Amino acid sequence: MNITDVRVRIIQKEDSKLKAVASITIDNALAVHDIKIVEGTDGCFVAMPSRKVGENEHKDIAHPITAEARAELVSVVLSAYEKALNENE
Repeated sequence: MNITDVRVRIIQKEDSKLKAVASITIDNALAVHDIKIVEGTDGCFVAMPSRKVGENEHKDIAHPITAEARAELVSVVLSAYEKALNENE
């Protein structure tokens, strides 16, 4: 998997745990939108696009299959988020 583009949109709501929304392009051929960067108890984490399927349940629409692919995606998205934060200062 080769992530060829990452775009991050910072969310400017002080009381929200949602910090940004990202889109990635894979191999200049496939785009995945609505990847969320969320503030958790141990720092920010990446949440894949999902759909509500029950009262309190969500299912991922798109997600990495392997741990290695997930680690690469998370690393690239969080790095782009940090860069976007620094540019907004």
